[in-house]
Amino acid sequence: MTSADRRRPIVVGVAPDPSRRLALAWASDEADRRGVPLRLVHAQGVPTRGYRSGEVRPSWEEWNRALHGLGDQVLKDAVGFAESRRPAVEVSAVLAEGEPTWVLREEARNATLVVVGSWHLSRRREMFTSASVALPLTAHAPCPVVVVPEPEHATQQPSYFVVGVDGSPHSAAAVDMAFEEAALHGGLLRALYVWHPPLLGALDEDAAMRECRRVLSETVAGRTARYPDVELHHEVVRGHPVQVLTAASEHALGLVVGTRGLGGFTGMLLGSVSQGVLHQAHCPVIAVPV
Repeated sequence: MTSADRRRPIVVGVAPDPSRRLALAWASDEADRRGVPLRLVHAQGVPTRGYRSGEVRPSWEEWNRALHGLGDQVLKDAVGFAESRRPAVEVSAVLAEGEPTWVLREEARNATLVVVGSWHLSRRREMFTSASVALPLTAHAPCPVVVVPEPEHATQQPSYFVVGVDGSPHSAAAVDMAFEEAALHGGLLRALYVWHPPLLGALDEDAAMRECRRVLSETVAGRTARYPDVELHHEVVRGHPVQVLTAASEHALGLVVGTRGLGGFTGMLLGSVSQGVLHQAHCPVIAVPV
């Protein structure tokens, strides 16, 4: 990690619900491992709901004062949690006005990582725990985005990370990130190339699988010298990428995918596989822009 990287904080979106702290805990631990600052961000939008017809609404000044008071308390509690969990980490906090997605995208410009929580990505009324933040942020942030699910899942020993390799040159960014995370956590790394047979079937399935193994080996080549302590397992698996990667994530420390590229994990905005694992993965998903 360069000195410039050490000045870039890990940014975490702070949810108003104090019972949802897994994203904050993950970000605190990661900042400690990487030796970088931790920046807590709580965003407040414009009041548009919550009033009955004919009800007198408070003035802008009254609303703004009350909302800032609540936001300050949310951040104070979150800072206390982070400092108690990782006392060596430098913690700062910002109370921002604006839509959470926009605020976090701006913060991502100078961040090492952006971390958000996820309860159920299909729920639309959560602030930092919904598709309304996680999906567009993952699609557009210039740095990796980590989506941490709640409730916490059970890992297994030996601990491991999973990275999806789609055969494109852009898979390299996801593989690099996966090796880095495995090294930081002292875990193994499973690199998976998921071969999804065409509808009409391959003319020569054995040849197709050999080609998949060749591409996978070339994609992960060269990293073991840089990360000699990371034990690498690479596998070609037949099936649907979302289903295979979701199953592999069940007891993993994290699942790493690229959000753009030319292969199976691509799309105009956010690829169907990347979006699918965000909805279904059991472990934190690290989405790497490529």
